[in-house]
Amino acid sequence: MEISPIVDRPVLELIGERRTICVGDLHIGLEHEMKMNGVHVPSQTSRMEKELVSLAPGHDLLIIIGDVKHMVPGSSRQEYREVPQFFRTLLRHYASVEIVRGNHDTNIEDMLPDGVVVHPASGCAMEDAGFVHGHTWPSEEVMGQRVLVMGHNHPAVMFEDGLGTNTIERCWVRAQFKAARTERYPRLPNEVIMVPSMNLSLRGSPVNFVKPKMLGPMFSQELIDMDEARVYLLDGVYLGTVGSMRVERRRRFKVDDDH
Repeated sequence: MEISPIVDRPVLELIGERRTICVGDLHIGLEHEMKMNGVHVPSQTSRMEKELVSLAPGHDLLIIIGDVKHMVPGSSRQEYREVPQFFRTLLRHYASVEIVRGNHDTNIEDMLPDGVVVHPASGCAMEDAGFVHGHTWPSEEVMGQRVLVMGHNHPAVMFEDGLGTNTIERCWVRAQFKAARTERYPRLPNEVIMVPSMNLSLRGSPVNFVKPKMLGPMFSQELIDMDEARVYLLDGVYLGTVGSMRVERRRRFKVDDDH
């Protein structure tokens, strides 16, 4: 299977027996939480819907690797209003629409129209790729694939100019495991692809901080070699390895810590 990001989009394309689009971390309903905190921004749901519809021609399957909705626990009125319409539209344009459950996707089935397939948080496999959100351990089948596609961490990179001004850009991260197997898994993927969040309202979590706070058991158990992980901007520009880009995390700088 050929796997590559689509230039200038937080979207992964997989070409094998089926042509597949993969995205993650939509966080529909995030704007409701922001509004409750006094920040008013327009909903990103319509923009994300239009982007995915524009990519549908020539593709059979859409996989969303978790955190379709935002509020947890519970759900907001925005989610109950926007999630059903979002998926009804996608089902008209894709032959198959599938979700891998994320940690924010409690009771997601209550909002979904018939026809959307929901996989457990342990993930799913297709040809030689495994798909998982990343907040819990994947299944042995998922970890036995050549490539692991993962969301959850909203990868981004932070730039700082000579005046101390910070800029955050979403990015792709391609990494490898430190070993070929563990006690839990007799086989590990050759590569991990970390997918950036699709929702523009999420700034992302810079992977190039010293001691970055990567979430999920594979990071807490230090299975993934982040020092040698390769970082690419959405336009395809290669920035270098995470280890070569480390910067000190400033106390005054707040990033997305709650995924």
